[in-house]
Amino acid sequence: MLRAVLLGPPGAGKGTMAFKIVDKYGIPHISTGDIFRANIKEGTELGKKAQEYMNKGELVPDELVCDLVKDRLSKDDCSNGFLLDGFPRTIMQAVELDAFLKESGNRLDIVVNIQVGKEELMKRLTGRRVCKNCGASYHIVNIPPKVEGVCDQCGGELQQRKDDNAETAENRINVYETQTAPLVGYYAESGALADFNGETSVDSLFDKIVEAIGE
Repeated sequence: MLRAVLLGPPGAGKGTMAFKIVDKYGIPHISTGDIFRANIKEGTELGKKAQEYMNKGELVPDELVCDLVKDRLSKDDCSNGFLLDGFPRTIMQAVELDAFLKESGNRLDIVVNIQVGKEELMKRLTGRRVCKNCGASYHIVNIPPKVEGVCDQCGGELQQRKDDNAETAENRINVYETQTAPLVGYYAESGALADFNGETSVDSLFDKIVEAIGE
């Protein structure tokens, strides 16, 4: 049983840690980013609204995400826990989540906060490339494809997402710092917060997180 939230600025490596955490603890990974992208691809009304904010590197408004997340947490596969990635992003969302969990006599076990400096974040974000065909993710420095611009898995064309260019990447970091970083204080007060250095190796970071959560 593990109910957890993953915090950290864009480019902190939350996606990699999320994969490893859900694999180890057997819980669903609930990413609002994935939900928004699916809606954008399907051309839903929510997707169209979310696209406008995401293209600018801004946060999707609270009212568009709270009900969606609460509905997802009500599904059977979340009965033994979950890992929330990308939610909550604001104090209001955090309060809504706490109230929702309290209704069923539950609470968060841990809030994993991955910390990375701005200079390193910019390098990571602007170097990311995604396959237009299968969605596989690469990085021109850290995880380069075998052939430049070509996906190793399907041969599709690699592209830089609109929200990964330098201007938008910096805006995303600034938005995080002003709007989402206050969550660190909120969860520190509750005693659920655990800070981790995201500039260490993937394995070292994961080992520290497991140590904090427990086997």
